Amino acid sequence: MKKIAIYGKGGIGKSTIVSNLSVAFAKKGLKVMQIGCDPKADSTIALRHGETLPTVLETVRKKNRDFSLEEVVTIGYGGVACVEAGGPIPGLGCAGRGIITALEKLKEKGAYEIYQPDIVLYDVLGDVVCGGFSMPMRSGYADQVFIVTSGENMSIYAAANIAMAIDNFKGRGYAKLGGLILNKRNVREERKKVQELCGDIHTSIIGELDFSETVQEAELLNKTVLEAFPDSRMAEQYVQLAEQIRKQIEIE
Repeated sequence: MKKIAIYGKGGIGKSTIVSNLSVAFAKKGLKVMQIGCDPKADSTIALRHGETLPTVLETVRKKNRDFSLEEVVTIGYGGVACVEAGGPIPGLGCAGRGIITALEKLKEKGAYEIYQPDIVLYDVLGDVVCGGFSMPMRSGYADQVFIVTSGENMSIYAAANIAMAIDNFKGRGYAKLGGLILNKRNVREERKKVQELCGDIHTSIIGELDFSETVQEAELLNKTVLEAFPDSRMAEQYVQLAEQIRKQIEIE
């Protein structure tokens, strides 16, 4: 089993990318689990065609330990096992701490042993990399981290901070930085800016995704691009990205 975490600034398109990667991996015959680590709990929405899913934190608040995995894990499109960590009650509690609680509960319940995924993808908000938001980087969770960025200044700033956090955890057995995913926004000199960031943080661009209306059209249908438009150029780019990640993390 390989575990990867996808980080990036809020609104950069992580959930769309992760969901399409999940489908791409599933279409290659891999068993996939996707865990949304954002308080909005919408990481897996396209895999579930817009249907809501009880979050781990919501279920823990209601039932403490007295719940089954089937209550918080739903099998979505392509056979992907979907989980949403969830967040605290607005105004109460810490979202980062909530991620810690959710991931610990999944481990305690034996989620990985029961569903036996070949690959686990954590979709993690990266505007801040403190406490619980660094949880997926820790030993026993992700093996590698990939950062989604565009050429927009705030996105690059967030990516640099995430990379700095990974570097600060070096030597503790935490996940390693696998590279950047360039999710284009068609800003001026976009690739050049991201290449400069790569130089600063000693990594490379492992995949590039065009800015495309196809993505928005699929979202309106509450589907991934790979389900809604399997023959599109965007679908091909997601498949290529999945293959690049697959080679890098050495899944047979």
